[in-house]
Formats: sequence, C-alpha cells, structure tokens
Amino acid sequence: QVRLVESGGGLVQPGGSLRLSCAASRSIFSIYRVGWYRQAPGKQRELVATFTVGGETNYAASVKDRFTISIVNAKNTVDLQMDSLKPEDTADYYCYARDYGPGDEDDYWGHGTQVTVSS
Repeated sequence: QVRLVESGGGLVQPGGSLRLSCAASRSIFSIYRVGWYRQAPGKQRELVATFTVGGETNYAASVKDRFTISIVNAKNTVDLQMDSLKPEDTADYYCYARDYGPGDEDDYWGHGTQVTVSS
C-alpha cells in the first residue's frame, strides 16, 4: 500500500547538519502516521520523530530541539532536518509509515540510509 524510499545519509563532522528525505508512493496526508526510526549496530531500533494526521509530532528526548520533522507536500515527502549532530547520532535511519484499512493496520519500512557523525 505504501512504498518508502530514503535518501540524504552520509558522513558529517560533530556539530554539522544533514537533511534526510523519505519519498512515499502517495500523499503523506492520506497516511495515518509517518516518521523516522534509527538503529545503531548491536542495538535496538528506536523512535526518532513521528508526524500523525492532524499535525501532532513526537520526538525522542535525545534529539528534541536539534531535529525537525516536516512534510513536503509537492513531492509526497517527509524530511528530517538534523542539526548539531553528535557522534551518538550515528546509526542507520529508517523511514516508517502506519496505514489503516478496513478492520486492520499495516506498518511499512524503507530500506534505510546510513548516518555517520565523526571527526
């Protein structure tokens, strides 16, 4: 029902910035919830930021006031602007969507994009 493709990962110095983009196969506003998760090697996947229909946003405490999630309407895209990056932000970042059909719910994941923060 929803196809997700991430882009924008790379290598950046501590204190620098990156912008991640997730292109969805249909309008973000037709999907219940979209967002970003991340997973460091050997660790569990954790929530970074989400956007829910109606405008509610949630952020992990570790990224609050540094990361911003936003919707780019013309390209069916959800962006994650990451500022003041720290080495502990190093991880694979995954785009996520939850969609509701009649009597069910389905979760979708992109294949991930790598972010490395190092001097």
